Order: sequence, then structure tokens, then C-alpha cells
Amino acid sequence: MRLLGMEKVKDGKYLKNYELTYLNKAGREKKYEIVSRNEISGPEALGQRVSGVSIVAYHEDRLLLLREFRMGVNRVIYNLCAGMAEEGESIEACIRRELYEETGLQVKRIRHILPPSFSAVAFSDVKTQIAFVDAEGNFEDHTSENEQIAARFYTREEVKRLLETEEFSSRAQVAAYFFTLSLTG
Repeated sequence: MRLLGMEKVKDGKYLKNYELTYLNKAGREKKYEIVSRNEISGPEALGQRVSGVSIVAYHEDRLLLLREFRMGVNRVIYNLCAGMAEEGESIEACIRRELYEETGLQVKRIRHILPPSFSAVAFSDVKTQIAFVDAEGNFEDHTSENEQIAARFYTREEVKRLLETEEFSSRAQVAAYFFTLSLTG
């Protein structure tokens, strides 16, 4: 497999669409479409920039989950608190801002931040980091009029039931599953 070239085909406000031309393992050209949150200057820049963060937040022995309407699937799903880093913003500052904006909560302690990983490798070069934090405070709605988010902490038993009956983003589903297995949260 070898990338032969790339061309931007659409420049949206938040997503840029690119068409990649590959030489497949049979030696034939193949066109492949991707989206990116970043302006990609060339093939060497694919997947190089971290865009934001997903936050796995705990309070005592409970896990934070958001019930939010997602336009891309036209329904309410369970998700993690997440968002895009602003220009020049550190990952720690992004974590604090996004947690506050989406829930009203404060970061009590950052437990761990994983190295960057790809969010949707089938169609995007978007890279984010996953942060594990302890949160505190009171829930408040600081979201824009374009977001519908209800945040709540759930016990392991509640999360286990939700996993059987509700729809999740894949990242939230994995975090929720492992939360139900852990002994200390």
C-alpha cells in the first residue's frame, strides 16, 4: 500500500474533506475519502496533530456519563465529556475547560492522561487524548444552544444496566464496561 497523492475536496467550518489516492497491494489505484479537523498540508501531515480530549471522570465510586443528542446519529446516546482544544491551549487546560463547559464540574485531580490515539481511523486522521480525572462540584448547564447534554454520575450497577439497554459512543462504552469491572473506580 502506498499513498500517491491527496486533494482537498471540501473545506467546511469544522471538517475538511480529502480524497486520497492509494496504490493498493494488487498495484491498482484506489480512491479513499477522509475528513479531518485540521488543515493537512500534505501526506506527511496526516495524523500528526492532536485535536482534543475525551474525559473519563469519577466522583467517589461513580462514573460520569453524559446523555446527549448527537446530530450525526439523530438520537440521544451516552457519551464521555469531550471536546476540541483551542489554539495554544494545553491538554490540562482543555480538560478543565471542557469538563466545566459540559457539566459545571471542576477537576479535583488529573489521574492520568494517555498518549494521543486515533478517534475514527476508518474515515479520519483525528487524534485525541483520553484523560482520567476526579471531579467535584455541582452540575450546571454551560452548554451552547446547539448542545443538549444531561450529565450525571452513575454507580457500577447502574452502568452495567445501561450497557445492556442503551446506546453509547464506542469510547464511552469501553470506559463504562471497564468501570463495571474495576474494584476502585
